[in-house]
Amino acid sequence: MPELHRAAIALGSNLPSVFGGPRENLDEAVRRIAELGRVVAVSSYLTTAPEIYLEQPEFVNAAVLLDTELEPRALMRGLLGIEGAMGRVRTGVPPKGPRLIDLDLIFFDDLVLESAELMLPHPGVAERRFVLRPLAEIAGDWLEPVSGKTVAAMLAELDLGGEAGAFM
Repeated sequence: MPELHRAAIALGSNLPSVFGGPRENLDEAVRRIAELGRVVAVSSYLTTAPEIYLEQPEFVNAAVLLDTELEPRALMRGLLGIEGAMGRVRTGVPPKGPRLIDLDLIFFDDLVLESAELMLPHPGVAERRFVLRPLAEIAGDWLEPVSGKTVAAMLAELDLGGEAGAFM
């Protein structure tokens, strides 16, 4: 019997699509992610202000826990395939700019991986409240394998001043 792996996936959207607005884009992405394994948990949806590239609509973010038989690179290719099939365009758009759907593989079991195709845990996760806050809701005790800190502890270490987003 193939080995089951647990993956943590971050989702974000701030553009409308044929599926509806950003919330409906996340609903559709979760439905498609379920085709890559078994969705164990889905966080509440969090509305967040854009960072870095500020001239764009607010984002809706969430997190999903997935049990899958796929290996990490195959899962990442599956997530990129979902983005493409949903209509995400990566060329000719500003980095960190508006997007119909964004799916990031944050954790895969306790794997640490650095390759041209994939880095695990996802780089910068400890500084991304819009990832950690929904993930803490469904996997607060997940240990980040490099620092050994839990998701909840990483979130607590962030500066909680300023706009942290609101669950919907």
